[in-house]
Amino acid sequence: MTEPAAPLRSLVRAVEETQPLAPEWRAAFLATQRHLFIPDTVWLRDPDATTVHDLVPLHRAAAPDRWLELAYADDSIVTQVDDGRATGPDGAGYAVSSSASQPSVVAMMLAAAGFEDGMTVCEIGTGTGYNAALLGCRLGDRNVTTIEIDPELASRARNALGRAGHQIAVVTGDGALGHPPRAPYDRVLATCAVHRVPYRWVAQSSPGGRIVTPWGTSYFNGGLLSLSVDSDGTAHGRLTDTAAFMWIRDQRLPRVTVGECVHHEEDATTTYTDLHPSRVIGEQSAAVAIGLQVPNCKTVYSPAGDGSGEYTLWLLDQVSRSWASVDYQPGATAHRVDQLGPRLLWNEVDAAYRRWREVGSPGTGQWHFTITPDGQRVALAESGRADRRAWG
Repeated sequence: MTEPAAPLRSLVRAVEETQPLAPEWRAAFLATQRHLFIPDTVWLRDPDATTVHDLVPLHRAAAPDRWLELAYADDSIVTQVDDGRATGPDGAGYAVSSSASQPSVVAMMLAAAGFEDGMTVCEIGTGTGYNAALLGCRLGDRNVTTIEIDPELASRARNALGRAGHQIAVVTGDGALGHPPRAPYDRVLATCAVHRVPYRWVAQSSPGGRIVTPWGTSYFNGGLLSLSVDSDGTAHGRLTDTAAFMWIRDQRLPRVTVGECVHHEEDATTTYTDLHPSRVIGEQSAAVAIGLQVPNCKTVYSPAGDGSGEYTLWLLDQVSRSWASVDYQPGATAHRVDQLGPRLLWNEVDAAYRRWREVGSPGTGQWHFTITPDGQRVALAESGRADRRAWG
């Protein structure tokens, strides 16, 4: 197997192609050997799989060069499936439950947090421990607290950090609760996505502190939220970038597939729409606005696969067993819509999109988030002030 020094330098170069590194972070990346944090078994998605268990294991002992190549690629790596108990044959998995984040995305989030010497940080979601090691290099191990809800993952990360020479506090617990014994923190950095920011993160932050977390809705998962904590115990902020992560475990919804949710197609109501389906899924700004207004709605894009350009957009709500499909054909000005269930999902999405257009098609950075003990409020910011009409 190749000595990791050359792959490590190659990885840092790849990261810097998309995310420039400050000298302190470049030194941290060069000092942190990523392969030490990657478990011996990882999973790859098999596009030719014939069942829902399409995550197939790759074992280091069987393919050491391929394993090392994955470890030092600027890409995410699936490190756990099905909460640690693969449900498919021969170790195949159904759902990703932990991964090693893409290093360039890690670098982007570290830069967004605005760390300075001597700051303390609480990381939500230890995962492999790689991110905690980078934080330890930059801030000093004593200033880093990292929380992992899965005992097996926490133990593995603790061991990996020890092998890498770090003495970082790895807490086995629910990251949504934070870790009061080591609070307050100058920064809270989450490596899992939330629908609603837990107020405990705000309460355990220092005045003037910052919270950086992936954020999304069932409809849209891909925003990076940056919040500043005020002295009155509230936090305010906006979406500053894109970052798609797995949900924090107490906020995640079951994986939804078309086959599991769509039923009684012959009973569906058929209408036609002049709204191009790409408008509601292809524009990130629109997707944020729709997701704020249409809860528990998952989208699935299904291309025809024959080069025709045709596709179907599915809207699924597994809780109410509602579904809708929109069929697109190139050149068509009206698109067939089929819907069934107590919710007319396409009608909800259509109305949400049109409301977004009516208020001027605001971009992702124009949503103002406020986190208080009473919960999370999202409003449209106008002229630097939050619109009183809450959207979510």
